[in-house]
Formats: sequence, structure tokens, C-alpha cells
Amino acid sequence: METPILLLLLISVGVICPPAASVTQDLSYVTEMFSQSPQRLSFYSWYGNVRLFQFRVPTDAVLLRWLLQASRGNGHGCEDVTITVHFRYGAPPVINPLGYSFAPNTSVPSSFTQTMRFRNTMQSHLYLNISNPAPGDWFVAAHLPKDTEKIEIQGLTTSCTYIFQPELFVLREVEVPILQADAPVQQILGSIKNSARYKLFVPEYTRELQLRLTCPSNVTGCPLTVTVGSVTEPDSSAHQTNCSGGVDCGVVLRSPPWEKWLTVLVEKPPGLSGNVSFHLVYNLSVCRPGIVGSRTFLAFLKLYSSMNNSTLLTQGHQPTPGPAVPLSEAPTSCLRKYPVIREDLDVVSVRFYPVTTPSVPMVAQLPSVVLLDLDSEMDSGGMLVVNLQLNKTGASSINTTILACLSPSAPILTLNATQNCIAAFSQGYSFTLSDGATSATQNIPYPVTDRWYISMQVLCPQDDSTCQQQVSRVIVTAYISPCLDDCGTYGECRLLRRNGYLYAACSCKAGWGGWSCTDDQNALSVGQQLAATLFLTLSNLMFVPTIVVAIYHLYFVEAAVYAYTMFFSTFYHACDQPGVTVMCIMDYDTLQFCDFFGSVVAIWVTILCMARLKKFIKYVLFMLGTLVIAMSMQLNRSGIWNMLGPCLFALILLVIAWTTRGVRRRRCYPPSWRRWVFFLLPGIALALTAISVYVFAQTNANYYYTHSLWHMMVATSVAFLLPPRERSKKSWEWSQLLDCGYKICQEDREELYVVT
Repeated sequence: METPILLLLLISVGVICPPAASVTQDLSYVTEMFSQSPQRLSFYSWYGNVRLFQFRVPTDAVLLRWLLQASRGNGHGCEDVTITVHFRYGAPPVINPLGYSFAPNTSVPSSFTQTMRFRNTMQSHLYLNISNPAPGDWFVAAHLPKDTEKIEIQGLTTSCTYIFQPELFVLREVEVPILQADAPVQQILGSIKNSARYKLFVPEYTRELQLRLTCPSNVTGCPLTVTVGSVTEPDSSAHQTNCSGGVDCGVVLRSPPWEKWLTVLVEKPPGLSGNVSFHLVYNLSVCRPGIVGSRTFLAFLKLYSSMNNSTLLTQGHQPTPGPAVPLSEAPTSCLRKYPVIREDLDVVSVRFYPVTTPSVPMVAQLPSVVLLDLDSEMDSGGMLVVNLQLNKTGASSINTTILACLSPSAPILTLNATQNCIAAFSQGYSFTLSDGATSATQNIPYPVTDRWYISMQVLCPQDDSTCQQQVSRVIVTAYISPCLDDCGTYGECRLLRRNGYLYAACSCKAGWGGWSCTDDQNALSVGQQLAATLFLTLSNLMFVPTIVVAIYHLYFVEAAVYAYTMFFSTFYHACDQPGVTVMCIMDYDTLQFCDFFGSVVAIWVTILCMARLKKFIKYVLFMLGTLVIAMSMQLNRSGIWNMLGPCLFALILLVIAWTTRGVRRRRCYPPSWRRWVFFLLPGIALALTAISVYVFAQTNANYYYTHSLWHMMVATSVAFLLPPRERSKKSWEWSQLLDCGYKICQEDREELYVVT
């Protein structure tokens, strides 16, 4: 899909004239463009139908301009469908197009959505602008509406093709001035230069950031707007303050993101004339952590070299974590940080556990903080599960209330004062533990790639001295798994990949739905699952009369093929069930191959038997066709031509044989009207009805019943279509089968022109 000329014009316009909020005379801009290969869209039934795209936005970007392009084919079935496009920063979007419920204790991260629609056109385009975007990974997910769940036969039905391709244009500012703490800067904004952009760095253990803007030359006020931080959604701003109310204004950010660069944008209203001079300065409130941990572990990490009593590890000696030793808090301490080991188990599978003891102690004076490092790109494609459990072993009888918060980028250090879980630029996930609720869990699908913190603190009334001295312990369990509980009994956790990025999703079955296959509003009960299994398996017993008819007419090879088909179709469908009523006597792939192979061979030998060819020709074609069918099934098991090819070839042979006999006899073949009325026409009608049901009526919802009907009608039609025994052949007896002498076998001749 080629880039339209309009986009190139927009890029050139963006380079020459950047957004009004960023127009300056002395700053320069560079442009970058990112594109990914187009993908074919699918109708949505689970997250595997989503087409995921990942873009990396550089630092100091001032504008993102998305170009979303979609096209469709012009074949049969192409409708004016709606394409839904989801955007999210830091991790893939968590979506719910079908309206299912999530598992208990699951928090759904926010994302924003755009829609595209074809209106009697072959192509559709959509532009989306985001100013002051956050640097890092941005994910785009696109899909079509809900799947109709109709089972389409490959090669027989044609579906419309919808192609989607996103492209990203980035306008980036270079040489952005860096603010230093407690170092004021002065700037003048005028009609040409109406904005100024800066950036500052927030170090670790920053408790609060204060930004102050003054306009000393404007006695009537400071008509400027200050924006701190970047945005992750359109039409939103991080922290924007209008300073027109006075000469001096400030911005206070509690729990700002640690070890991150923040953007500061000062703007003058477009309609304001004249120059405005301002002073800008910021300062940080930084504290030192009071640490509780193993001395040997801290020495090994060399995090706190000021500890004189810590011993360095000798080379090749594995440290053994010692008992938890509380260290004295410095006067400027604002938290107690506990070390955590990160253990990578597998793809999108990580486990965290405290180094010292399973339980983390906490008090009312300072929050206890545990770091969960999710800085790997692989971490954002799974499910983050955090469980906190109040340890009542050895605890006092005092009622204890603990407030905890799980937040990215920075911990919440004011839990005892604010009692909320709000950081400077994000909303965290809160936990509350007490004697009545000793356990709490948060499940976060697709967590943002960042450093996550668990902040925990005992809540006490101000006049409760006993509670102030209370030490409570909480058992922290945190891990990342591909799927929650491996998608449960009625789901399958599947690992998906997009250009090297791995993520997991649940594929539900037996009517269950939802992100973790926990929504049972359309689920099949165990009784319904058992009924469906019995329908699909016992319907194959209709081949028993067919086998009896074949043996009665002395078609023993055909009867063996029907028995083979009945056996493997029965046990394949017993193994192919989505619920708990499953029985597999051998590998699933082997059962599927044998079922498909036996079905096609049964049709092949039936039509050749109806043609009444010479015996040696018939059996040569039996063997040759079987070998060709086995090869085609190995190449493509679900292709319609694997069945139609042998059937059409056999039908051609049947027509040639019957036409030849009719021409030689100068009458219709078979000549008996009873044969046509009571056998051939009913058999053909049953076969055509079965094919119609198989091709046009089957859906995922009614598969159990329609496919069972297919089994019964095909087996019955074969019993009607099998030709009668030749007149030269007498009905068999057991003595003949056990003692076939030379005379009997010699008289067994083929009669091609017997009247039937």
C-alpha cells in the first residue's frame, strides 16, 4: 500500500510550519516517518484475530500524525464494514468488543479507539494527531466486527479481503534546553516566539516536584499556561496550569515518575499581543530510603557502600540471604525499600519474591516499598498478578488496616495522609487489608513496560499510640504469566507473535468467553457438552446398516472402508470436543487425518462401485485413488478440492460407464424404473441435502447438530446408492467363505451387462 501524495504534502507542511504551540524562531525540528507492512484484517472472535502494530516514538517528539489506511477487495461479499482501531501507550490495548466480563479482581487498562468505515469506496483513510506525545512504545490494534462464526469451506466460498496499514509521522524538536534544579531561567515570549519548551530529569527517591513560574514585568497577572509531562491519549494533557490569575503560580507534582525526563511547555495565548517575560525554576524534595534487608545481599549488590558493617563477597562464593535486619532510618527517610529477586522462568513468565523473608514488615510512620522491575519488552505481553496477604502469625490482637498501592514509574509515599492511589501522571491500583479481609489480588492484563512499585503502610488514627507502634507483616506474591490460570478449564493459552514481539491471549471454547475465559453467559453445560459428543459420535452408527448392505451385496472391500470411516470418525469427534467430555485414543492429528482420509476414500469407492467396472480395473482405481487421496490430505487437509477432485473424477468415470452401456443397449441405464425411484433418486437427494448442509448451514454454534446430520445423511445415501449384487453371484454362505475351492473361484466371472 503506497503512501498517498497528501501525506507527503502534510509532512512538508509539518516541517516548514510546525504546530502553533511549538513555533519558535531559534529552535529546529526534524521529521521521521515509520511504516509497517500491511496486514489482512479478520473478523473478531478472540484476541488472535487482532492485527497488532508496534511503533517506537523517539524522545523530544512534539507531534505524532497517524495515517491509517484501509482497502478492500471488489469481489463477492465485500460490504461496508467498520474497522475498529485501538491505540495504547506502553503495552498492547486491552479490548472487549464482544462485551464479555473480565475475571474477578481484574483491572482493565485504558486505551482510546478510532473507527474507519467504507462508504461505497474501495479505500478509506483516517488521520489522527497527538501533540506532546510520550516517548516509547505505542501499540496499534485493528480488527473487523464480530465474526459470524459461519464455517467456510476453504476453496469453495470466497471472502472479502480487507487490508490495513498504519503509518506514523513524527515531528521532533532538537536541542531542547535542560532545566537544572534551583537554577532559574528567564525567557521572553512574543508574537513570533509564543512558546518555550524545556525538559528536566527526575531522580530516584523524589517525593515531590515543585515548579514555579513568575512574570515580574506583568503587574496585572501572568497570562501564560504551563504544561508539565507528556500525553498518552489525544485531547488530554498531563498537568496544565493557567497562570493568568496572578503574577506568581506554581505546579506541585507528588510522586513524579522516577528516573524519567519530563517536558515543560510554557505557552502564550495566540490572541495576546506584546511580549511577556517570565522566570521559571523548579526544586525537588528528595529523601533517602530507610532499608530493611539482608546485609550480605546488600553488600553483594553494592547498593549502600556507606554501611561499614557490610562485607564484600569473595569471588565464586554464592551469598546466602541472612535474617531481616532493620536499619536505622535517617531523618530524611520517606520509605522502607525491600529488595526483590526477579526470576525469569520462560517466555512472558516471571516471578518476583522478597530476598529476606516471604513477608514484608510495615509500620505506620513510613511506607514499605517493593520494586517490580518490568523493564523488559517481553513483560508487557502477559498478565501481572499481585496478591497481598496479611500474615496473622504472631500478630497482636489489635485491629489492623493496611493500605497498599501498585503503581508504575513511582511509589505512592503519602498513603497515610491522602489514603488514595494517585501518582503525578497515573492512577494506581489500590489494596485494602484488614482483619476482616486478609487477602487482596489485582490482575492487570498487558502491564505497561516500566518499573512498578508496591507501596504498603499501616493506617492509624492520629491519637492511637498503640497502633503507631504496631508492626504488621504482609506476604507479597507477584508474578507475570502468559494467561491468568492458563485460561481455565475451557480455554487455551496461545502465544502470539508480531515482528518479534511476543504476547499471549486466551482462546475460549464450549461457549465460554472473556479475556481469561471466565464469562459463562453463553457457556455449554456439562449435559449439553455430553449431548453434543453423543450426537457427533453415535451418528456414525448409521454406517452399520450401510456396512450390512455392502456385505449382503458381496462388496467386502467397500464394507471395510465404511467400517474404517465409522471407527475413526467416531473417535476423532470424541477427541475434538471443546469441553470436558473428551476421549482421545491416540494423537489428535492422527485421528483427524484418518477421519478426513476415510471420508474421501468412502465416497471414492462408492462411486466407482456404482460404475460397475471390470474387477481388476476397479481395484486398481481403488488403490491408485487411495494413494492420491492420502497425498492430498497430507498437503492440505481442509481444502475442498481434496474431496471434490476424487469425487469429480469418479463421477466422470461413472457417467462414461453408464453412457456406454446405454448407447450399446439403446436404452437408459440402469433400465429399471424401480431402481431409480426407490434407490438412486432417494440416495442422490440425501447426498445433495447433506452437501448443502455441510457447505451452507454449518456454524460454530450449530456444528454439533448439523455435522451429526451430515453423518447420518451421507451414511444413508451410500446404502441407497450401492448397486445390487450381480445375478451371476449367489448369496454367500459361511461354508463358501471358509472353503473357496478352485471351481468356485473359477465360476466367479464379471457380468457387465446384467439388467438391474
